[in-house]
Amino acid sequence: MAEPGGGRPVTVSDVQQLVRRKDEIEAQIKAYYELLEGQKGVGMHEPLVDAEGFPRADIDVYQVRTARHNIICLQNDHKALMKQVEEALHKLHAREKEKHAKDEAEALAEAMSQNQSLPQAFAKVNAVTPGSPASVSGLQVDDEIVEFGSVNANNFQNLQNIATVVQHSEGRPLSVTVIRGGRRVHVGLTPKRWAGKGLLG
Repeated sequence: MAEPGGGRPVTVSDVQQLVRRKDEIEAQIKAYYELLEGQKGVGMHEPLVDAEGFPRADIDVYQVRTARHNIICLQNDHKALMKQVEEALHKLHAREKEKHAKDEAEALAEAMSQNQSLPQAFAKVNAVTPGSPASVSGLQVDDEIVEFGSVNANNFQNLQNIATVVQHSEGRPLSVTVIRGGRRVHVGLTPKRWAGKGLLG
């Protein structure tokens, strides 16, 4: 049987086909051995002549010779086929390994590109009063705000949106996401009354 595929990569069905062929050959070998068994149990090496050197009359010499010849041929085919099965399996595993490595590389590349596509900011912090709730939470000047509680670039209309969220969240921590130095940073901010103006500062 020819090498499966020639130029194309080995597939699982190629291997299954080789294994089916191997099973067929094994079944044929078994059938010939049974035939020899039926001829007074002559195996592959018992003499086919009697003590005087004449062909044995108790067996079908021609049939035994043919069976022995076929067994030898089939065993050679079987050996060659087993080598093909082994090679095909090696190729298949090598391809699986290659595919796995490629998938991992693609996943990594995707993760990297996701890191680069940062969400859109809708406001920028231009001042933080020292000692204010904003300052205590770690908010910094030049932080670009991408999420402020429930407000994000998709639903932000004006600063009044933020003022509303702040008033409703007095004394309760708000989740704020900013872009700082090209990276996402999460800040926990609790609007509350303090010595200065407003609830944030």
